[in-house]
Parts: sequence; C-alpha cells; structure tokens
Amino acid sequence: MKKQTLRVLCSLLGTITSSAHALDVYVSPEGLDSNSGYLGKPVASLAAAQQKAREYAGREAVTVHVANGIYYLPQTLVFTQEDSGSIKYPVLYKAQHEGGAVLSGGAELTLQWQQSENGIYKAKTPVGLVIDQLFINGENQRMARYPNYDPQKKAEPYQGYASDAFSKERAANWADPTGGYIHAMHRSRWGGYHYMITGKDDDGEVTYEGGWQNNRQMGMHWGYRMVENIFEELDAEGEWYHNTKSHSSGAPQTNTLYYKPVAGVDLNAAKVEVVRLRHLVEFQGSETSPVSNITLQGFVVRHAARTFMDTKEPLLRSDWAMYRGGAIMLTGTEHVKILDTEFDQVGGNAIFVNNYNRNTLIKGCHIHDTGASGVSFVGDPNAVRDPLFEYHETNDLTKIDRTPGPKTPNYPALGTVEDCLIHNIGTVERQPAGVQISMAMNITVRDTSIYDTARAGINVSEGTWGGHLIERVDVFDTVLETHDHGSFNSWGRDRFWHKDRSISQVEIDKDPNLPYLDAIKTTIIRDSRWRSDHGWDIDLDDGSSNYDIYNNLMLAGGLKFREGFRRHAWNNITVNRGFFPHVWYKTSKDQVYSNIFMVPHKPARMRTPFIDETRVDKNFYASPKSAVMKISKNLGWDQNSVFGEPMFVDPVNGDFRVKENSPVLKTGFKNFPMDQFGVKKPSLKAIARTPLIPKFGDMSIISSKKNPKTMTWFGMTLSELTDTEFSAYGVSKESAGVALSDVKAGDRASRAGFMDGDLIQMINGQGMLNLKKFERAFVAAKGTIKLKVVRNQQVLELEMTL
Repeated sequence: MKKQTLRVLCSLLGTITSSAHALDVYVSPEGLDSNSGYLGKPVASLAAAQQKAREYAGREAVTVHVANGIYYLPQTLVFTQEDSGSIKYPVLYKAQHEGGAVLSGGAELTLQWQQSENGIYKAKTPVGLVIDQLFINGENQRMARYPNYDPQKKAEPYQGYASDAFSKERAANWADPTGGYIHAMHRSRWGGYHYMITGKDDDGEVTYEGGWQNNRQMGMHWGYRMVENIFEELDAEGEWYHNTKSHSSGAPQTNTLYYKPVAGVDLNAAKVEVVRLRHLVEFQGSETSPVSNITLQGFVVRHAARTFMDTKEPLLRSDWAMYRGGAIMLTGTEHVKILDTEFDQVGGNAIFVNNYNRNTLIKGCHIHDTGASGVSFVGDPNAVRDPLFEYHETNDLTKIDRTPGPKTPNYPALGTVEDCLIHNIGTVERQPAGVQISMAMNITVRDTSIYDTARAGINVSEGTWGGHLIERVDVFDTVLETHDHGSFNSWGRDRFWHKDRSISQVEIDKDPNLPYLDAIKTTIIRDSRWRSDHGWDIDLDDGSSNYDIYNNLMLAGGLKFREGFRRHAWNNITVNRGFFPHVWYKTSKDQVYSNIFMVPHKPARMRTPFIDETRVDKNFYASPKSAVMKISKNLGWDQNSVFGEPMFVDPVNGDFRVKENSPVLKTGFKNFPMDQFGVKKPSLKAIARTPLIPKFGDMSIISSKKNPKTMTWFGMTLSELTDTEFSAYGVSKESAGVALSDVKAGDRASRAGFMDGDLIQMINGQGMLNLKKFERAFVAAKGTIKLKVVRNQQVLELEMTL
C-alpha cells in the first residue's frame, strides 16, 4: 500500500513539473483524428494536431511531428494568437524527414480516360469542379495556349508570343473563348497585363476585362502577347483544357477535362492532381494580438492557385501592382520561422509577409517555379506619410508632413531571408522578384542565390524606410522578359520626389533633409555577386536614396544611379562595364570612389559639373585616360583616378581579386573574397547554379564607340538616344525618339512649347527612331505639323506651323 501511494505521489509530482517538458504530437496519413496524437497513436490531419497543440501552446514547448505523405488541406490552415508559443516555450511543426511531408492545396482525381482525336484524351470530371492548374505525376501542365510554349525561349516574353494572339482572324476559329486569358507585356516592357476573355462581339472581335496588374497604365505591347485556356488551341503535348460550360453543338463536352499527354506518359497509371486553395497556411494576428513563436520546418508546399487576375493593389508610385497573399501568408506575427521548406510550383507568391510582422525568419528554403514572387515583405500604405500611388501623382512639397519615418508600426521589420535558393520566378506574372521589399524596415537578405526571374532578383519598391542589409547574395539571369531594370532594382519615389526634378530641387535646397524623411536608415548592399545581361547589375532608379554599396562583383550590367541622394559606392568591380549616372540632382552628396570600372561613365541627361559635396574620384579604369576624361572632365569628376591594366588574379575562373602589384591598389581598393556568394546549405548548394563568368574583354574596343548623332533644328539640338538613355527617358528601343536640348527662352521652339529634355517620338503619326527618319518626315510635312512628345515620362502633343 505504501509503495502504491509513493507511485501516485511521484506521478502527481511529474504532472506538476510537466511544464518544464515538451509535448509531442504525431501526425501521419495512416492516423485517425480520433486518436490521442501521442507516439503510436497519430492523428491524420494538421488541423487535429493544431487543436491538441493549442491546449499547451505557450505553457509547454510543443513539437508536432509530421510523417511522410501528402496532406491535402480541405481549407487553409489558420494560426491565431491562441496557437502562439513563447520564447521559452516555442511551438514547432516539423516534418519528420525534410521534404517528406507535403502540404497540398489541391486534390487528387480518379479519372476514366478515353481517347479523343489528334492525340488528345478526355475524362469526365465532377460537376462544379474548377481547375486552375493541372499536375500530372507532380509536374505542372499548361493550359491550351497560342502560341505554344517553347522552353528554349527562356529570355522571350511568355516563352512564345504573337501579335495576332487574339486577333479577329484568329478568334474566328474559336467557338466560344469565354473564360480564356490574354497575357500581354506592358508597352515599355515594365511588367505585364492580364485579362479575362468575356466573349466576342457582333463583329467577331474578342472582348475582355482586366489590365489592372501594372501601375503604369500605358497599354499592352503590340507584339508580346499570348492567350491561354482556349479549346481550339489544344495542339501541343502537355496542354489541357477543362470545359465547364453548357454543351452546344460543336463545343467540347461539358464537365470534361481534355489533355494531350507528353510522350511516354501512361494516363491510366498517372497521378492527376488539381489546385483548389490560394493560401495553404495563414498566420492571422495583429500588432496588439500577434501570432508568435511558431516554426514550420521541413515541409514541401505545393498546389497553390494562381492569383494574377487579383493582382490589383498598386505599390507606392512604382510600376508594380500586387496581390496581397501567398501560399504561406503572415499577418501580425512575431518570431515566426519558416525553415528548410520547399515551395514547389505554387501559382502566385510563395511567402507573403503582410503589414505588422517582426523578426520573421525564412531560412534554408528552396523556392522555385512560382507564378509570382518568391518572398514579399509589404507594409500598409496607411503607415506612410503623404503616400502616392501612381507614377505621375505629385505632392505639394510646400505642404507635406515633414515628420520623419512611418506613421504607424503596421509594416514588416527585422525580417530575414537567409541561406535560401530561389529560382524560376514569375512563371505567370511578369512583375515578380525573388525578394520584394515595400513599406518595410530593416529587412535582411543574405547567403541566398536568386536566378531565372522574369524581372528583378531583389526589388526595393521605395525608400520607406530603409535599413535593409543585402549581403553575400548571388543574383543573376534576371530581367529575362521585362526591360529597363536590374538584378537589384530599387526606387525612391518618396514624398520628396517629383517627376520634374527642378521642383524637388527648389525645396531640397531649402531643406536638405527632405530626401531622408522616408529613407530614414541606410540600406547596405555588400559582398555580393550580380549579373544582368538585360539591364543593370545594380540599378538605383528614380530617387533611390541613402545607400552604401561596397564589395560587390558586377559581371555584366554595371552600376546605375538616378535622381537620388547620399549614395556611397566604393570597392566594387564592374566587369567589362562601368558606372551609369542618370539624371542627378545638383546637391546629391553622392560618393563613388575606389571602384574598378572598365569603361568611361555613361551619363544620361547630365551635362554640367557637380561640385558640391558630390565625389566621383579616385576610381580605377581599364580604359585609356583620354576616353574616360572626355566625359568625366565635363562633370568635374575623376581628377585623381588611376588608369591601366587591373591585373586580376584569375578572371577566367571568376577570381577578380587583383595582384599585389596591381595599380588598382593606388585608389584605396581592397580585395574581398570571391568564394562567399550565394546559398551555403549543402543540399541546396549542390543543386544551385552559378552565373556564367564573362571573358575580360578589350576595353579599347568598347570605349571607341562613336558619340550619338546630332543635328540643329530651329535653334535646338536634336540627338539620337544611346543605349543608356532609353531608361532615362522611360521609353523602349522599339519606340525610341530624338531628344531635344539647348531650347532657349523666347525662340521659335520655346514659343511652340518645347522644353529641354523633351523627346520627339512622332511627326504626323510617323515614328522617329533616328534623325534620318526625322528629317524625312519633316521634309514631307506641310502646314501645321503635329508632334508626339514625351516629357517627364508623360505623352503630350505639340503643334508647330511651318
């Protein structure tokens, strides 16, 4: 009797002290939700495990062990403040074997396939089934489309495009295109638009709605277009079409899936899955009631729906519109971690960190083949003082709020993306980034490889509120389908910035702190490798301010600064390229020194010296001094720079350190490691690509390019655009134009309304790609001529009587 009493007391004592121990809950596809969830009695679903974990969350350390298998989520798994752990007692949801437990927002179908015609098979589907994406044996297939997808055209829009994609002639072959989609690049290739086809009008023209996905509403590109989800375009292996419409003569059968299998696929044995959910996991909290101290680790996240038709919300004065959501979405969290998780072919954003979040950690993750962006940190516009949403909107700078920093704390801060592999980004939408940062503060991206993106590798959408740290990243093969961006791309169209910089300059002269009201903290880019063959390696555009940029290896596109303040760049290497200063303020206080540049600067719309606190000097150039100083002298730069052969250690194999006796060292340049870039996690590093190392070229050839052609017209100077100036004027090479300068007050051109910096694109409807075409059109014109002019990236019309 005494022994039994002792055992009971010991048991009670163990219960009293159990808060010092961890609770383990087990999940398995072979389990039952009626089980206890303890070892040997697993539950079957994460929802059941969540209920058991919630009972102890915050009072004991809780680990939910998830066995291998596919977990088809019936609805989004939502974590609230009730699920929160604490610093002392965290909550962990962990796959027992990394990559073995799959969280799916889809469903598996059991179908009876029948052969149709032209190699197409068909199968009846349940009434009411909506299919956004079709997976066969784990691989995402393609909606029937025109033109067909060509994987060899990685750097072409949509991997296949056609100007007649939805022409009247093409649509004449479509019985009913309702429910199809039009995808088209922006006119200047600053992203893309998406439309849903609503039918055909009485004249046979396709009708559609949409086009809100780009914040620069300038119309779709005339040629870069593609349509999908059209039955009559089902003609290539791997394409499918699902019909849910009422049956009519000549139309496909209703509630039927049509598919043309890839050679070698046995449909009777194939696994067929479709997508249902947009968000698989959500953390729903707030600043006052956050979800905290929860970790997801080791999962595969798959089958999240595409969201491109709901990409509507504009970011502040950028090109972007975005969908506020992702396969995993965090709102109102603290100390939430997503570790060692693979995001496989999700249709929209992979991870979206929304509004108030603090200390988010995303580490060791593999994010690939996403429809939109990889990781997005996006805050609340209501936290911004004097926010503007469209590029041409302007603040009255005499009346703006002069209080520095955010208005509320409803934004992400102290978030980290670390040791991740992110690639094949933007398979559906054409404004993606591997990592997107907007209305956020102190975001870190480190030891991460990002490549194969339709647009940017890392995008900082505006200066609110800086403090970001980007280090040891490897970013390349970006800007594959868009135009006029960089592997790193940023804007700073903050409250101080005006599209007419002369207006900003007046107020900044009165208050030099104006550019730092939003960019309150310095953003650092360091110790990284960049390559963009279709733009700049590092592109600080439109007012990007308060940056330190050092120890970067730039392999193709060079470094660009436009219209910002306090940008310090030193100890960087630009291989076969150089520095692109575009459209500067007179009092920018920029400093560019101790860098290795291969060619002379490529300025755009900059003609007079900068002599205040701006310092561009003591750099090294692998071009002749005469070629460099021909440009630098006009700007008052490079009086103490050094010229010669850089003497790289092993440029063929990517080691661009300089030897001990290199003249580069006279500038103060210091070697930095060349083996530190990108992902470090062994399993990810083993599969990660690295950039192609360019051949160190003959700089005398590059620097001998002729100056742009010019001519005098009514007292003005007309110039053809160089490669660097298309961006400065905000136009594409396809539209181009001739630039005006030396417009004098009171002369004929001035009276006609012309201004310095105007760009003439058309005379009487005829495009002006160069001076030769301008002369021909002008000679042929009579009487009053109408000219299409671009001024501050806005189109206007002027008339001139001959």
